[in-house]
Amino acid sequence: MEGESFGLIVGISLGVVIGVLLAISAFFCFRYHRKTSQIVNSGGGSSSRRSATLPIRENGANSCNIMSDSTLGPDSPVRSSSNGRSGWLDGFSKKTSVISASGILEYSYRDLQKATCNFTSLIGQGAFGPVFKAQMSTGETVAVKVLATDSKQGEKEFQTEVMLLGRLHHRNLVNLVGYCAEKGQHMLIYVYMSKGSLASHLYSEKHEPLSWDLRVYIALDVARGLEYLHDGAVPPVIHRDIKSSNILLDQSMRARVADFGLSREEMVDKHAANIRGTFGYLDPEYISTRTFTKKSDVYGFGVLLFELIAARNPQQGLMEYVELAAMNAEEKVGWEEIVDSRLDGRFDLQEVNEVAAFAYKCISRAPRKRPNMRDVVQVLTRVIKVRHSRKRQKKSASPSPLPPTVESGGEQTGNRSVRSENHRRDNSMDSTLEDYC
Repeated sequence: MEGESFGLIVGISLGVVIGVLLAISAFFCFRYHRKTSQIVNSGGGSSSRRSATLPIRENGANSCNIMSDSTLGPDSPVRSSSNGRSGWLDGFSKKTSVISASGILEYSYRDLQKATCNFTSLIGQGAFGPVFKAQMSTGETVAVKVLATDSKQGEKEFQTEVMLLGRLHHRNLVNLVGYCAEKGQHMLIYVYMSKGSLASHLYSEKHEPLSWDLRVYIALDVARGLEYLHDGAVPPVIHRDIKSSNILLDQSMRARVADFGLSREEMVDKHAANIRGTFGYLDPEYISTRTFTKKSDVYGFGVLLFELIAARNPQQGLMEYVELAAMNAEEKVGWEEIVDSRLDGRFDLQEVNEVAAFAYKCISRAPRKRPNMRDVVQVLTRVIKVRHSRKRQKKSASPSPLPPTVESGGEQTGNRSVRSENHRRDNSMDSTLEDYC
């Protein structure tokens, strides 16, 4: 009996000890789990912070601007896209991760309101809505495009542009700096293009006529941008709205392709019930089949080439004008009759005929007969190389430069700014021609 009591006591004691040890173990496991969670959370915040300081990629080789950590306080105008997602991004976790990885930044409405002087610094108006010039607190000048409530474009185009430009980086594409989706407003923030749109230089009396040389440079810049979209982007991208108002010029008159709201990745959504684009630039094949391809972009580029040559709006009879000229032209002869009259004969006849004849191939009604954008780049590059070769030959043949000729009416003074830009582009082309080859 006494032995049984002793065994019972020992058993109870062991049970108590084991119970206490299990309780202690559970307590320490709980403490460890809490510390691990805190470490993970703090690491995620750090990752989010790092994503907010990713470089804003400029269009060009090896250039970027980096926001310093000091700008990321609670009142910062920039918030990482991975935090506080806007409503239109809900359900798009894959897209959000792409935005974060690409360094696309979300700006607050309040700071954009301040940077645009309460949205009074209007510099343009498009289908998307008004565009404002903004001076950010960092000192950077940007362009803010606001989606108007009655805009023909909408949230879908807004999402498309953010997602595409988040991964597309090329010196001939307009660089997206960030976006804002707050207070019921959708805004896109771009690098500021100080010389405005190509359309304004072709049609506005505020600008001097673009020289012929400069028009070919601009055409090559646009071709480079489209070649990248078609052959350099993975997956390839079709722009779908190439036109002069969507080509923007920087301080050095370098052209960049803008407005990707209607763009589509080549493998997605080729067919659409409604025709989208701009009348005058639309591929006839697309109108009849509702299928937009790379060759549809080539058609739009061909129209743009003729627009550069003739300075005539496609919505005001440009193509009819071109078809009449084609009846009289023979291959690379006879196209000079459609050249912009404001050039007053100041162009190379051989270049005009070669570029016009090639533009006519781009607008062939049969898509298979149109060149691809790589062919376009090669042809325009050759035109410019031949031009520079001729200039070097003339320089070597003339030991002393002739003084500039002053034309009647003070034209030399009136065109001084344009000639300065042309000279800057010529010098730039002399030093960087290899980039175009």
